[in-house]
Amino acid sequence: MGYSNRRRNFSSHTKNNNSSNRRGQSSRRRGGRNRAKQVYIDPARFIKEAKHSEVKAYTPVNSFSDFVMHGSLKRNITKKGFINPTPVQDQTIEPGLDGQDIIGIAGTGTGKTTAFALPVLHRLISNTNSKALIIAPTRELAQQIEKEISTLTEGTSIRSALIIGGANMRIQIRNLSRQPQIIIGTPGRIKNHLDEKTLRLGKTDMVVLDEVDRMLDMGFLPDVTKILGLLPENRQSFFFSATMEPKIMALISSFTNNPHTVELQPESTGDNIHQNVVDYRGKEDKIEKLHDALINEQVKKVIVFDETKYGVDRLKNELKARGFNVDAIHGGKSQGQRQRALARFKSSDITILIATDVAARGIDVADVTHVINYSIPQVFDDYIHRIGRAGRAGRVGYALTFVEQTGSQYYGS
Repeated sequence: MGYSNRRRNFSSHTKNNNSSNRRGQSSRRRGGRNRAKQVYIDPARFIKEAKHSEVKAYTPVNSFSDFVMHGSLKRNITKKGFINPTPVQDQTIEPGLDGQDIIGIAGTGTGKTTAFALPVLHRLISNTNSKALIIAPTRELAQQIEKEISTLTEGTSIRSALIIGGANMRIQIRNLSRQPQIIIGTPGRIKNHLDEKTLRLGKTDMVVLDEVDRMLDMGFLPDVTKILGLLPENRQSFFFSATMEPKIMALISSFTNNPHTVELQPESTGDNIHQNVVDYRGKEDKIEKLHDALINEQVKKVIVFDETKYGVDRLKNELKARGFNVDAIHGGKSQGQRQRALARFKSSDITILIATDVAARGIDVADVTHVINYSIPQVFDDYIHRIGRAGRAGRVGYALTFVEQTGSQYYGS
């Protein structure tokens, strides 16, 4: 496959380049909101063998049947085959049902949506005057939340509205005019509706912020702060984040009252993921090395990350010309195009999805075997989120990062 099976010594490169690279090699538009400098990442950090240690099973204190919540919710949970809650669900649902503010420090794939959805939905069913706002950083995550909520509200009169960028504003305005009890959206589009006076939050007494750290990364913090400031003071708040940076803590402290905090094991770099580098020299060698990697028999379903939407489109066209079953997703695609590409990928109509970091979170496809970083991520946190798309649900995954080789030195592409 053209990539190394041993850890290389990068010490000379690190010594020679640390001071300049730490100041950042380049900048780019992150999430279409702000610019962030790329920092130097030692390529040695992209090499790691998967651990095969046995994971100790979590013993929950509660079962779903123990929670005091509406019967329709319990029926729908049973229909989904859920018996015992995940750790984040076990530790947050009961205080959430009691009306406490919740802070959950947990990564993706931990069951956060159900953890906040059940308390929110129970209150909405019990009090038809209640309203909830759920804010997610990306369209894909917002859609995923809406889908989960629709299964939990089956057989109830709860109505929801999805307001995300890239979708028809008129349809969203029509849906908002029907007075839904739940509004699920992304910060930018929520702000648009507030500015247009098609959305008012004065009676919204519950708010959920999912993946707050990603909102910070994408530059949404000012919008989110403004949105939260329009909510009634007497409300219940749910904040979920994989990390708790000072800016996030300051935001949460301003908008919570004596919260119940749950902190799970922080998101790691993927103990169940084999991580390695692919050495290349120049553009022609790089695409050939990618070709070799993709035809390896171990590669069943793969996400290939590139830095820009133009790079993603070029790579898609090149791989398609080479006969690969491929599609692409990035911020320049329409919402319909993104949805169709993701649906085809989930159903395995295509086996290669090329993406910018818009897909690094909020995409839950259980059978992704490989993640390929065709471009080096801007920061190491992005790397963690990217490779976390592989090795889901206890499977072993693989991550390959392309690193340009010039003599004995390695540089980001």
